[in-house]
Amino acid sequence: MKKTGTAFHGIAALAAALGLTLALGGCTRIDATSPSQARGHAAAGAPAAFGTVDCRRAKCVALTFDAGPSENSPRLLDILKEKQVPATFFLLGARHIEKYPDLVERMAAEGHEVASHTWDHKILTKISDAQIREELSRPNAAIERLTGRRPTLMRPPQGRTDDTVHKISKEMGMAEVLWSVTAKDYTTNDSALITKRVLDQVSRDGIILLHDIYPGTVPAVPGIIDALKERGYSFVTVPQLLAPGKPEPGKVYR
Repeated sequence: MKKTGTAFHGIAALAAALGLTLALGGCTRIDATSPSQARGHAAAGAPAAFGTVDCRRAKCVALTFDAGPSENSPRLLDILKEKQVPATFFLLGARHIEKYPDLVERMAAEGHEVASHTWDHKILTKISDAQIREELSRPNAAIERLTGRRPTLMRPPQGRTDDTVHKISKEMGMAEVLWSVTAKDYTTNDSALITKRVLDQVSRDGIILLHDIYPGTVPAVPGIIDALKERGYSFVTVPQLLAPGKPEPGKVYR
């Protein structure tokens, strides 16, 4: 979003896309679990909470959208409904959840995963423990009030996290989700370029980072979906991507 430090965000996204271990939070090294590792770590005989797709066999990818809802979200939800594609929404509280509560309700009602991107996009590695808890607890409470379900996933702003964030996330029952594909749509409104960037990077188990707050992003989504379906991909939410594994509080997934 506009408050994001684009230089750092770009570096972090590139490193994530290359599958590297990031040093995002000071000296802390982030050990992220991949979707295939999460599936492999599932307990023997774990229930198959796959929805309609088993990503152990299918070639899956997860569309994720940060920093909404926004005025662009209704069109995005229409597209996803028409294409029969579930997504994962990492929502901001201030000026977003509080401004568009009906869209939060609609996301949940239409089968999307509703998750947290914090309340006010503060960089979690730069604030106190008490402030981290507030940044995470406020959107959780608002989302639970609107949807009846407390989020179990969160995406730290700019992907910046550390041991303290992991510890507090675990206490609050939340797993952290980063990404492996970014269109850097905060740098351009060119929908064709956004589409190209996604298609150039995506591979099996990809977690695609997009922002429905920018005007060029939502128009790119139909082309991204159609092209990836032609390549044999199935679209799932992040929890479906990890199944039969389950997101574990305090862990980071990418």
